[in-house]
Amino acid sequence: MTIEGAVIIEKGVTFAIIHVAPEVTRYTIKSTQTRRALMRFFPGMPIILTSLTPQGKPQYYGRKDIVDFLNTVRLNQIPWKNIILCRYFFDQNAH
Repeated sequence: MTIEGAVIIEKGVTFAIIHVAPEVTRYTIKSTQTRRALMRFFPGMPIILTSLTPQGKPQYYGRKDIVDFLNTVRLNQIPWKNIILCRYFFDQNAH
């Protein structure tokens, strides 16, 4: 499985930001399940999920202080990368 995301260090905090489908950030249970499944790949890091609204604006789900910071950053300032995840680990954590 390949995801689009980035690992960012800001003011001494290292966190992961992951681009997901809008329905993931729209529903708390889906956001929580997705973040839980990704924890294995980003150990010890807060995970922020992002999707785009129909108007093309980013919507974030995660730790409030990081979300507040991301709301001040343009999407093209984030160093996005394609990240390959091992399907076995993702499937094990999705339950």
